[in-house]
Amino acid sequence: MVAFAAPGSGQVAFVAGRKVGRAVQRNRARRLLRSAWSDLSVGTRSGMDVVLVARKAILDAKSHQVSGEIVELLRKAGVAPS
Repeated sequence: MVAFAAPGSGQVAFVAGRKVGRAVQRNRARRLLRSAWSDLSVGTRSGMDVVLVARKAILDAKSHQVSGEIVELLRKAGVAPS
């Protein structure tokens, strides 16, 4: 998974490209990202747009693993509190 953060209006986007798989796999990847994001009570800095990009390995991951990776990526990006 990859995360991009930039100053903006505080929106979040979930992206799964065609390299992830066919439509069913891409939809599952986006659902996993959305679910993990909603489960997190991560207080991201206000005014930051975040884009979460799924990779093929997400198809084998569990939701708690995805949540942990999102937190780690946001901390590295300086968006989430450490």
